[in-house]
Amino acid sequence: MRRALSLTVAATAGAASLIPGVSVAATPDPVRWGPCPEKVASPRLECSTLEVPLDYRDPDGRQIEIAISRLASEEPSRRRGVLLTNPGGPGGAGLDHPAVLAASGLPKKVLDSYDVIGFDPRGVGRSTPVTCDLTREQQYRGNFPPYAYTAADVAREAGNARTIAEQCATSRTAWMLPHTTTANTARDMDRIRAALGAPKVSYLGHSYGTYLGAAYTTMFPERSDRIVLDSNLGPGGYDVTAMRSFARGLEDRFPDFAKFAAAHPEYGLGTTPEQVTAKFFDLAKRLDAKPVQGIDGTAFRGFTFERLYGDALMPELAEFWQAVDTDRPVPSIPLWPNMENLMAARFYVICGDSRWPGTVREYQRNVAVDRLKYPMLGGSTAGIGPCAFWPTERVEPPVRIGDRGPSNVLMVQNERDPGTPLAGAQKLRKAFGKRATMVTADQGGHGVHPFGRNTCANDAVTAFLTTGQRPSQDLACAAEPSK
Repeated sequence: MRRALSLTVAATAGAASLIPGVSVAATPDPVRWGPCPEKVASPRLECSTLEVPLDYRDPDGRQIEIAISRLASEEPSRRRGVLLTNPGGPGGAGLDHPAVLAASGLPKKVLDSYDVIGFDPRGVGRSTPVTCDLTREQQYRGNFPPYAYTAADVAREAGNARTIAEQCATSRTAWMLPHTTTANTARDMDRIRAALGAPKVSYLGHSYGTYLGAAYTTMFPERSDRIVLDSNLGPGGYDVTAMRSFARGLEDRFPDFAKFAAAHPEYGLGTTPEQVTAKFFDLAKRLDAKPVQGIDGTAFRGFTFERLYGDALMPELAEFWQAVDTDRPVPSIPLWPNMENLMAARFYVICGDSRWPGTVREYQRNVAVDRLKYPMLGGSTAGIGPCAFWPTERVEPPVRIGDRGPSNVLMVQNERDPGTPLAGAQKLRKAFGKRATMVTADQGGHGVHPFGRNTCANDAVTAFLTTGQRPSQDLACAAEPSK
């Protein structure tokens, strides 16, 4: 009888763990905080590790480590709970993110109200990391495929994409491949919540972190307190639609740079926005045909795209263009620290979260469409990548974002965001329905709170995190003059 009961309990647990968001693993031990590893910023930051199931369908099976950090409130009498954070990615480390937020101007009222928690997501950094054994050249190629002018260009790139997919699938961490997903990272977040003894958690996520936060509050609505999603992906997360939308994002944002460069004729890039735009196409085409000092057209487009994330980066971008145009020494484009792990973790997540087109012909069609629609970047972002050749088996379907749950989500969004365009944020807002309120800021760049200069949008986030009050309806914040 006892054995039959054990089998019944085991079967019930196995069935429950297949339900998105349900973990039947034992409650984790309380967190013991200690010093952070070297190179993690801020002496106030404390660190620890937490074991979580590799596969939540088998909660007592193989475990992996999640590295977590805490920037504790210095006003315990004002502390109201825990604020989990994520800087974006996927593939981005978040262990030092609480310190970065504090240094970037996260208001003292917020810092007093919460213990701010950071973590390296599964597969990333000081958590159990993944690899695809990417060469330096493969890392340098970055997130975007080379710009495809023809169908033959897409077919040619398919070989490189297949090679990377095969490297990921045969790497020494391939055992993590099916389980390194946004849904499982959300489950890890809930394990962090439990280990901290918090009945609910609040959340501040940026960029890809918006999809992670949307997944968490969808899977665990009853454990979500105040959820802030800043610079939003669409409801499908980092899928093929999001990848193609980068081209729209560049077109949305580029006029801001064209206006800046035209107002600074000392860079020699043109005296009107139209001339600056023409210079972009001229330089990109020249570098596609003949790289300069190791900078090809793909690197030029990627560097331009990234430097449009913030207004403060525009002078650096203009100087880079000037150097390329006049054949002066071009500063090397540095790789991000731990670039191999960052790119590998990105592939594991984006390719594992959703299904991407699986034939070269589909990418050729997409490129033909986007190259005409968004000529600056569409021939690249619609191109073929490793996800086209990813293993077809999926442990579970993607998290479907919907309107079921408490009305406790605040979305904030720049109108001209290159990385997460407004069009995607509007789709996520529609998917959330009554659960969300959205604040848009009439400014460009990637990231609103606390990085942006729009007081209206920043104050809305601060008020929500500290008082729970959101605007009564969606709010459009007017542009503010540069300081």
